[in-house]
Amino acid sequence: MKRLRNPRTGIAQGDVEVFADYVDNGPMWTGSGPRERVKSIKFDEKFATPPAVQVAISLWDMDTEAAIRAELVAQNITETGFEIVFRTWHDSRVARLRCSWIAIGELPFSDDWDVY
Repeated sequence: MKRLRNPRTGIAQGDVEVFADYVDNGPMWTGSGPRERVKSIKFDEKFATPPAVQVAISLWDMDTEAAIRAELVAQNITETGFEIVFRTWHDSRVARLRCSWIAIGELPFSDDWDVY
C-alpha cells in the first residue's frame, strides 16, 4: 500500500486474472445467456473505513463472431477487501479476463482511539 504524506490516506492497487475459460472450455467461453464471474480481492493492509474502489479491464480476450457485451463492477467493498464482478450475456464469448484495480481511502492512524 502506498501512504501519502498525509498519514491518513492510503492507496492500494493490483492486477489480477479473473478467469481463463478457454483453458478448460468454461462457461464464459462455451456458454451463452447470462453469466457471471466473481473474484475476491483482499487488501495487504486494512483501511479504517471502506475505500473508494475503481476497476478496469487490463486484458480481455473476446471472440469476435458476436457482439461484445460486458459489465465490470466492484461490489461488497469493506475495509479488508472487495469483489470484482464480471458479467456477460447473450452469445458473447470471453476466453479470458484480467482486471486492474485501485482503492483509495482512510487508513488507521496511531492517534486514533475508541471509547466503548
